[in-house]
Amino acid sequence: MKPTLESNVNPIEPLLRVTGLSKQYVQQRTFSRTKFTVTAFEDVDLALFPGKTLALVGESGAGKSSLARCIALLEHPSAGKMELEGEDLLGLDRKALFPIRRRVQMIFQDSASALNPGLTACEIIVEPMAIQRERTKSQRRKHALQLMEQVGLDAKWERKLPLEFSGGQRQRLTIARALALKPRVLILDEVLSNLDALNQDLILKLLADLQVSQSLAYLHISHDLRLVSQFAHEVAVMYEGRIVEQKSARDLFASPEHFYTKQLLATVRSVESILLERSA
Repeated sequence: MKPTLESNVNPIEPLLRVTGLSKQYVQQRTFSRTKFTVTAFEDVDLALFPGKTLALVGESGAGKSSLARCIALLEHPSAGKMELEGEDLLGLDRKALFPIRRRVQMIFQDSASALNPGLTACEIIVEPMAIQRERTKSQRRKHALQLMEQVGLDAKWERKLPLEFSGGQRQRLTIARALALKPRVLILDEVLSNLDALNQDLILKLLADLQVSQSLAYLHISHDLRLVSQFAHEVAVMYEGRIVEQKSARDLFASPEHFYTKQLLATVRSVESILLERSA
């Protein structure tokens, strides 16, 4: 099933904009006190709009996940600027950032490790609301059960532990938890890669529906260009820590310019040719 990601939103200003963002890590050599700097990514410019999906693709080690963690405010970039709804985030201290974190939520690839195995489904969704001191205890539970239903989980499963759910159901649970604080931006880090084809389609349809109904902006990290062609409005290609090409999904697939983008698309087309030959 191919989801429809078009919305009625006609954005003028981005929800989130990053300009010249860079991240370096200081590391120490084994059996030595010598330290050295590793650049994860540098000079990245991106803009996320309401009701739209920007896919970030690239090879393993290109810096995609490090960039996602910085945008999600889980790490602090080394340089650059980041604005959320016009507000400069990198100049804020930890206390000032605390209430802002609710507006940008991240969903991880491995739902099993992303969820606390000792908490029930309801407790997992309630937890971020309790941390942010939102609603009363009874209101949190009521909202959690509503979110379970919204993402396709039966509310009667509220006392189930994460490992009692299937992989697709756990990913729905992570989505419900991310929605608990009514975010404006969702960062999706390879959220489909551990799922079978049927669950990939179902989760894509769920994400598409949520995006349209709530005008969410998505930064969707993926290595699967065949899936990207189904859900992305725009695609940014990351290579060796830099954005080397960024276009609408239609234009990028029709006329790639950077040699690395061409390599990625050639690989996908080669795989498709092999599959067609085998099915013939």
